[in-house]
Amino acid sequence: MRVFSAANRFGVFALSFALLAGCASNGNNDTASDEDEYAGVAERELYERAREALDGNRFNIAVERLEALDTRYPFGEHAEQAQLELIYAYYENGNWEEARAAASRFIRLHPDHPQVDYAYYLRGLSAWQAGRFSLERLRLIDISKRDLGATRDAYSDFRELIQRYPQSEYAPDAQQRIVYLRELLARHELHVADYYLRRGAYLAAVERGRWVVEKYPESNATHDALATMVEGYQGLEMNDRANEVLAVLRDNAPNHDQLEGNRFVPKHID
Repeated sequence: MRVFSAANRFGVFALSFALLAGCASNGNNDTASDEDEYAGVAERELYERAREALDGNRFNIAVERLEALDTRYPFGEHAEQAQLELIYAYYENGNWEEARAAASRFIRLHPDHPQVDYAYYLRGLSAWQAGRFSLERLRLIDISKRDLGATRDAYSDFRELIQRYPQSEYAPDAQQRIVYLRELLARHELHVADYYLRRGAYLAAVERGRWVVEKYPESNATHDALATMVEGYQGLEMNDRANEVLAVLRDNAPNHDQLEGNRFVPKHID
């Protein structure tokens, strides 16, 4: 049996401790290097690094650097511009919720900034993208039948942009998107109304039709909304109300596909 002397044992223990300490130190240094990568970097240099990443379409790195800039120099010379560019970096990186949150924060902190309309626009675009589906352009699915929470946000955001800044350079594009979103949201309401009619929930169907007429009067779906209301009132046996709405439908859409001469053809009521 080999016997270690006290000196040898001390040397073994010291070596083991050094190795363990080295491993721990390496792990800590990795974490520290991540956290302290931008420690001591001047604001201007950090901003230039962020701009370099943006210009090179390296949006992950741009987000990292702009977040560091926002954290380390929240009141610095480049703070407001960095916050704007962070919204854009989030957007280009596909971080829709982060982009919307950053845009809302910028609007709250800098309501009079000369580029605040850009923040409104990017907030709307982020919601627009969050509500899109990859097969939409191929028309293989009808997204009006899906949950449209993000789409409603986009509609509200673009409307707010146009109301607050009608002369903004982003207003024309926002207006075009509003037209599309209005049709989408109106059709969604009618899909729900159709479901209620099939289930015999006539009052709920009438309310959905009225919502479309009142909230989206410029939509192409308003004539179908009137037809929905007629059918709902007929189901409720409220014939006077049904005839009133039917007269409006005849005046505005005499060639509607549920009109056959003087006769209204319901879809779900025998």
